[in-house]
Amino acid sequence: MSAKLTGAALEKRRKQVEASATFGLLLICAALIAPFTNPTSFHILSIFRWIYGAGAIIYIIARLVDISDPKDSPRLKRLRRMEFWAGVAFAMATGFWFYGQHHFGEYSGALVILKNTILFTLVGALIQIFATWMIYLQTKKELRGKN
Repeated sequence: MSAKLTGAALEKRRKQVEASATFGLLLICAALIAPFTNPTSFHILSIFRWIYGAGAIIYIIARLVDISDPKDSPRLKRLRRMEFWAGVAFAMATGFWFYGQHHFGEYSGALVILKNTILFTLVGALIQIFATWMIYLQTKKELRGKN
């Protein structure tokens, strides 16, 4: 691939990656909210599982893009890699949604089908929140050390 980016090009790439990851998270959020607007509709679950899956894929692809500065500490690089694992949790949630809908059938209800999906979505959200918080604190610490 190309050489490591620095300066303005790296910041532009970081903004693009964060915008893409945020878009994926918004799709995941919209897909999770929609079935609860009409929990008896099996057809809505069928549609929104694809939207959830698309959001998970967009999020994972965004987190696979390297946005690390060559001068970043190993800890900061590991924290950025940790965000990818939130995407893995979202992908597993997608798999549970597809499995649950196929396995339990249309008369089981939205909560039975989405039980594990909701659980893994919360796991992914917690990983994302923790990683973002720690990246912010580590970046602040490293900038304070350079001055």
